[in-house]
Amino acid sequence: MLKVDPHPDYPPEEGRYVRGNDRSPVVVVVILNDPEDKIPPEIEKLVRVGVETGAALSGTVQTENIGFEKIICNVIANPNIRWAILTGPESEGHLTGEAFKALLANGVDEKKRIIGTDAPHPLLFNLPMKFIERFRAQVSLMDLQFKGTPETVRQAVWSCYQEQPVEFEGQHVYDIGAYPKPPLSGKITNRVMESWKQPQSEEEQQAVQKMWDWVEQVRNKQRADDDL
Repeated sequence: MLKVDPHPDYPPEEGRYVRGNDRSPVVVVVILNDPEDKIPPEIEKLVRVGVETGAALSGTVQTENIGFEKIICNVIANPNIRWAILTGPESEGHLTGEAFKALLANGVDEKKRIIGTDAPHPLLFNLPMKFIERFRAQVSLMDLQFKGTPETVRQAVWSCYQEQPVEFEGQHVYDIGAYPKPPLSGKITNRVMESWKQPQSEEEQQAVQKMWDWVEQVRNKQRADDDL
């Protein structure tokens, strides 16, 4: 079974996750519907069980834009990851679970909006299209949303490690080996803003970028003046 080294920068993005076995075929994604400083013990336990059972990465996600972009960057930097186990509740304000499933099932449109979701801001502006398509080609979804328990997550991760297919939650699951293309590495390319302030169109995105370019020019001028 083919296993490869992740990109030297792996995992390129920081986040609320724990790093486990780099040769693992699975990432565990636990939906968070609480403030970062009030993460429930049961959510923390799901994350911990994921990495202790053998996941490459196990962590939480709350937003359907920046959160997804970080997951994508980290996963495509490690071709060994072929399964994404989605578990936890729904994030009521973001419909994160619905959006994650829609991303893998339907992809994005020409404006990088996830197709087929009612999430309020399912926009992946900060990634090149090739990153999004690579993520969708590399991983398959195992949907444990609303029914994830430590035992089901443990069993799901175990299933993804098997050399021969086993049946789990109506799917035939096993480790098919590393994705047959080199790892991709890159960070979120644009400035990270609050998710509710994400630009809604290409025109808005260009306007935001011009604003940040102007801010950078002002900062550079200020530094030059300070050096005098």
